[in-house]
Amino acid sequence: MTTKKIIETYGTFLAGIGLFVFLMLFANNFASTANLLNVLKQVSFLSMLGFGFTFALITSELDLSFANVCSLSAVVIGSLISADIAWPIAVAAGLGAGIVAGALNGFLVTILKVPSLISTLGTASIANGLAFMITGGVAFVGRWDQNFLFLGRGKIGPVPVIILVTLLLFVVALILSTQTRTGVHLQATGENEEAARRSGISTRRCKALGLILSGLAAGITAVFLVANLSSAAPQMAGDFLLNGIAATLLGMTMFTPAKPNILGTFVGALIIVMLSNGLVLLGAQYYIQDIMLGIIIIASVAVSASVLKRAAFAL
Repeated sequence: MTTKKIIETYGTFLAGIGLFVFLMLFANNFASTANLLNVLKQVSFLSMLGFGFTFALITSELDLSFANVCSLSAVVIGSLISADIAWPIAVAAGLGAGIVAGALNGFLVTILKVPSLISTLGTASIANGLAFMITGGVAFVGRWDQNFLFLGRGKIGPVPVIILVTLLLFVVALILSTQTRTGVHLQATGENEEAARRSGISTRRCKALGLILSGLAAGITAVFLVANLSSAAPQMAGDFLLNGIAATLLGMTMFTPAKPNILGTFVGALIIVMLSNGLVLLGAQYYIQDIMLGIIIIASVAVSASVLKRAAFAL
């Protein structure tokens, strides 16, 4: 492998290591155990959502509704638990809300042929409205079952449960996307839909599956978000939209450049959370985070587009 290829494939990953070392040296308390565990917990939420968005993007479809769907799932869980419904049933309902939203996106995109950019924006608006309708604009707080809260606040040994669950989901998502027939079909659909269709792959089913997995990921994230915060409110996951997109796009600049991939999304989420955490510890103004996030999104797309262009000319 040439030096250029190494930089192209692992440059962002190496930059992430450089960022980690820089923050360890110059940001007070960054390397403390408490702060690193806090960083990993924030990475967990972002990664879960990012994995779902990645599956949609693998099939060349966008899901701009995942943050609002996550908030909707959260308030569904909160409303049922507040009504003294057993928490496993509430969790199942929250996951169901995510799956239904993903299925709606899949129906709109594959059956009604509405572009995913438009259809998922519409779903986002519907989810946002439903969340406010369920809550009346007021957050659910109060009594929460301790077994439910263990999902978001509990530890196994010194490690928070949510971090262990995220690592498990990472392995499952990685295997599904790279080592299974379904994953190969999803990849083929995203790379060349017409060729995949002529090969006998049901591209409509693949695109619908990608969007359903994105909705399911939003539901799973909602479970742990509510359990961690012991509250549920409309738009509680709103801030994850740009961060989730940025993590996935940043992931496309490493390992398999210009292609969405689960490992890249995980490392992208880690870099973004480390950067946000480090900026706070370094005393940067809050708006600097938004500026940096915008730069990351633009740079990621530019790098991916450049790699795709070179690959096209190489054919």
